[in-house]
Amino acid sequence: MIASLGVYDRPETRAANDEFWRLIRDNLRRRGVNAPDQLNHSLTPVQTWLADDLVLAQTCGLPFRQYLCGRVNLVGTPDYGLKDCPPGHYRSAFVVRQQDRRTGLVEFADAVFAYNEEMSQSGWAAPQCHAASRGFRFSRTLATGGHLDAARAVAEGRADIAALDALTWDMIRRFDRFSARLRVLEWTKPTPGLPYICGAAIDADLVFDAVDTAIGLLDPPDRRALRIRRLVRIDQSAYLSVPNP
Repeated sequence: MIASLGVYDRPETRAANDEFWRLIRDNLRRRGVNAPDQLNHSLTPVQTWLADDLVLAQTCGLPFRQYLCGRVNLVGTPDYGLKDCPPGHYRSAFVVRQQDRRTGLVEFADAVFAYNEEMSQSGWAAPQCHAASRGFRFSRTLATGGHLDAARAVAEGRADIAALDALTWDMIRRFDRFSARLRVLEWTKPTPGLPYICGAAIDADLVFDAVDTAIGLLDPPDRRALRIRRLVRIDQSAYLSVPNP
């Protein structure tokens, strides 16, 4: 059986994530769901999401609507209490260097855009759709493999602009010194956040209850580290209706 909570996992939050999983795991077992002892850190996200024995994972809205919908069950969406976002929603910050004198997004139409990967709602789809609403598309791009690396590429001058989801940007500001060299240019519109999913053979309502109960049992320091407030239900149609670039 496989479980993974790797989306927002980093060294500073791993202990809290492990404790969160321990609470979820015990709740699942009490509800008759076989759950692994520990989180899996060795599989790629796609390998995790498509595993036949998936118990719980967090995915992104873009892969969910592109190929996961109908192959996994939608459990619920964590609410991180993000500013100017409805519960369970998030948005992306366009970050640029502090000393960059450009003040509007259109001025970056020919700039080098750093992104994590093309199967990312916050790093690729949302910013490209946002740019399209301003009459252009980012065509000079730098694929970095992760939000943290995209932000670092901007700070180091290898790219001019990147889009980071709000929670990732918050963590970068908390933990990474280079963030002092960056500023937010503007934000995308909110979209449904990164949902929890489980295998198609598992009762999603049981998993929802187990996760929701675990959130309530988290110690305050762990809850603050993870920024998680509660679990909300966002209809599948809301994810499928988000536009693709």
